[in-house]
Amino acid sequence: MASAIAVATVPPSGAKHSVLLLRRANDRLAAALRARYLVVNFYASGASLPAFLAASAAAEPEPPRAALVVGDGTIRVNAAFLDAAPYLRCVVTTAAGLDHIDVAECARRGVLVAGAGQTFSTDVADHAVGLLIDVLRRVSAADRYVRRGMWPVQGDYPLGSKLSGKRVGIIGLGSIGSSIAKRLKAFGCVIQYHSRRPKDTVSFRYFPDVLSLAAESDVLIVACALNNQTQHIVNKDVLEALGKDGVVVNIARGGNIDEAALISALKGGEIAGAGLDVFEKEPDVPAEFFSMDNVVLTAHEAVFTTESGSDLCDLMIGNLEAFFDGKPLVSPVLPN
Repeated sequence: MASAIAVATVPPSGAKHSVLLLRRANDRLAAALRARYLVVNFYASGASLPAFLAASAAAEPEPPRAALVVGDGTIRVNAAFLDAAPYLRCVVTTAAGLDHIDVAECARRGVLVAGAGQTFSTDVADHAVGLLIDVLRRVSAADRYVRRGMWPVQGDYPLGSKLSGKRVGIIGLGSIGSSIAKRLKAFGCVIQYHSRRPKDTVSFRYFPDVLSLAAESDVLIVACALNNQTQHIVNKDVLEALGKDGVVVNIARGGNIDEAALISALKGGEIAGAGLDVFEKEPDVPAEFFSMDNVVLTAHEAVFTTESGSDLCDLMIGNLEAFFDGKPLVSPVLPN
């Protein structure tokens, strides 16, 4: 099983270590990588992924021992991927979620994994609160109402609902979930949560299952990882338990919610609204959402701010440098 420390390696004299780049990089990250490493870029190769991984084995002066991987699920680091790239000893992902990486398989093969750590936690938490306020107070819908010239014609826009005092159920009280809880507690909300196990460090009420959490909540915020246990963790039964005045916010992964059940619940007035940053088949978003004024949509952007982009670049470079220097990774991911 892999630890979080690699054995330092030295490339041939005067050469740079090779790194597989399996994500599109902004200018800052691309420049930082090129300054330190020989970058073997999948998106610039024009090859299929299997052909690219096979060809990379012959890279000079050495096969790439580390890879920087996109976190949107388009590339999955699983047994088949590792079979095709047996030269890899470290995978660095730019995502907070890990549903695209088989961490246990990596550990079994001695491949280190580093993630985004807590880089995105504050930005995602801010976005979640923004989505919730928008849905409750109908900010985006009221904006469209004013822009269409409806105010002088039809009068004041219908009232929204206040945030203060709402019972907010958070699914997943990790770094992001805890940051959301901290913000909403300041708004005067009652925080409760479901997680794999109770947290000794918080006083919030714990629910052992999502169904009972939903029944006692006005708002459900999904902030958990996506895995076999959390696929469609918010389903038809959970939405029914949440009730007609309930609101759902999802800043985790699209697969955490049964999208068909959510659309049905919204159409039928079984819940009051939803704020969604993620979807099951991105970038395709169900057209049914587009005509719903009680739904706020964003394009999987909760993690992205100017500041988080800069912090992420520093973290990715820090992990790669630590790996090649034989030091502990900065943000290691270990199997459960």
